[in-house]
Amino acid sequence: MCSRRSTPRSARARRWPRPWSPSWPATDEQDDRHRPDGRHVTTGTGLVIVAEDDPAVVALLRLYLTRDGFGVETYSDGSAALQAVRAHRPVAVVLDIGLPGLDGIEVCRRMRADGDRTPVLFVTARDDEVDRVLGLELGGDDYITKPFSPRELVARVHAVLRRARPVDVERLALGPVVVDVPGRRTSVDGDPVHLTATEFDLLVHLLRSPGRVHTRETLLGAVWGYGAAAGTRTVDVHVAQLRAKLGARAPIRTVRGVGYAADQSAGEP
Repeated sequence: MCSRRSTPRSARARRWPRPWSPSWPATDEQDDRHRPDGRHVTTGTGLVIVAEDDPAVVALLRLYLTRDGFGVETYSDGSAALQAVRAHRPVAVVLDIGLPGLDGIEVCRRMRADGDRTPVLFVTARDDEVDRVLGLELGGDDYITKPFSPRELVARVHAVLRRARPVDVERLALGPVVVDVPGRRTSVDGDPVHLTATEFDLLVHLLRSPGRVHTRETLLGAVWGYGAAAGTRTVDVHVAQLRAKLGARAPIRTVRGVGYAADQSAGEP
């Protein structure tokens, strides 16, 4: 059963821009997959927790996620959402950055402090790069800015889930960095390094072709699953985070104006 938490209207400082309004296609599929009593229908894809304080956005996300086979629980404040994440172990979490009280960025920070690597997708009405960058630096896997297509959000949820799954049986090594691909484990000089799902997939993609220069647009398509329209800044943020975690000997070289390459010499003194 999805949980609803009411929040005083005065606390909802960030509303979905008008004149946008939810679209409710009157189809048999909608009737079958979205019950009028508001309860979600789980079809085996897994539970997604949505933390969002705008009822119109909540209704739209619930509709599209349940139609795509996800179970959905919704919360209008960050504290309740964090408790639910700890209790129910969802496959993904959709967080509004501008939640009242405990905001989405703080929820993500506490999840990562718990050692929880569940993929996190931020939703924000703020056209502010600082918020987006901070969210990614604290362990977020992706973000989307309102107003957005609900189909795009569902596609991004699937993309972060694909990145979180184990990939081919493989062991990669370059310099001090060793990656156990099926186990999704990374070490530097034998010491474990904890990466988010997106950071891990970015590192694997670079290490699979050492020396090859990858453009930011190519990395967006290969790792995130979408094109340059999403903005290449997210690639730069994740590379910076990856370097910070791998340390001074991180084998990642910047090719100015182009992109990045896995290069052992980049981490040499």
